[in-house]
Amino acid sequence: MTARTTHLDAEVRSAMLALSAAAKRDLGDPALAELVQIRASQLNRCAFCLDMHLEIARKQGVSDRRLDLVAVWEEAGDVFDERERAALALTEAVTVLTDGFVPDEVYERAAKHFEEDRLARLIALITVINSWNRLMVSRRIPPGSSRW
Repeated sequence: MTARTTHLDAEVRSAMLALSAAAKRDLGDPALAELVQIRASQLNRCAFCLDMHLEIARKQGVSDRRLDLVAVWEEAGDVFDERERAALALTEAVTVLTDGFVPDEVYERAAKHFEEDRLARLIALITVINSWNRLMVSRRIPPGSSRW
């Protein structure tokens, strides 16, 4: 599999970067934002985004143990707190919408841990990383590539 030559339009790239920044602003937890983006990227099989967000998370001090276990967060015991588990459950539900709507219990679980404005930003962040994943996967942009 090789990278495709289709470039990302500069205006679209700029808008996506601005949307990403807006979604993260005031979310209140940069490490959680990275965990969410890592989990969505795993589900979407986006090597470029996964590689990038793992690197960012490491720079923020997220432990290798937590990064290793994010793919199996439900079985990871107390490695993730209830707030993180709620965010990861919401990430999976929003990312895999082909299974139907986001279940009420998943949304309500997240709403218990995030004020309304932060919940809206969390959902926006999940939506944005899913868009980035689709852009990168469809163009087959490899991890670490500067061609995006």
